[in-house]
Amino acid sequence: MTSSKLTAVYPGTFDPMTLGHADLMRRASHLFGRLILAVAAGHHKRTMFSVEERLAMAKELARDYPNVEVIAFSGLLRDFVVGHGGKVVVRGLRAVSDFEYEFQMAGMNRQLMPDVETVFLTPSDQYQFVSGTFVREIAMLGGDVSKFVAPSVLARLHERVNRKAE
Repeated sequence: MTSSKLTAVYPGTFDPMTLGHADLMRRASHLFGRLILAVAAGHHKRTMFSVEERLAMAKELARDYPNVEVIAFSGLLRDFVVGHGGKVVVRGLRAVSDFEYEFQMAGMNRQLMPDVETVFLTPSDQYQFVSGTFVREIAMLGGDVSKFVAPSVLARLHERVNRKAE
């Protein structure tokens, strides 16, 4: 059951895009008529992958969902959401530790975008503790992250780790 009238924006750095991100994207795509996966340029974070690489990974994982668009953004999320006609911001909550930060961000977004709602989705059980940060760290230390990312993302991770090792 989708709400064909609503455009939702699922923002994140997606560095890299994990199966937890893909799970939330899939589920949100069934809830909203249009879902924009907004890949943040990451001005406040040092990313492993460039915005172009993160866009490519996200587009690969979104290709089976015709109502999902993948777009890069920088600057205020508010400007992006309003500029693309968004009425909902989708955020993932993995654990209680995420809640305080996400709750504060939702409050700030409500002040900046009073007509936009924030919807929190929890990942499926098997992805509850998967984060891009953990995936990057495990991969950089030579660990197996194949349970946490799609094969196409895994190949890019291996390529990046091997390049750094040279």
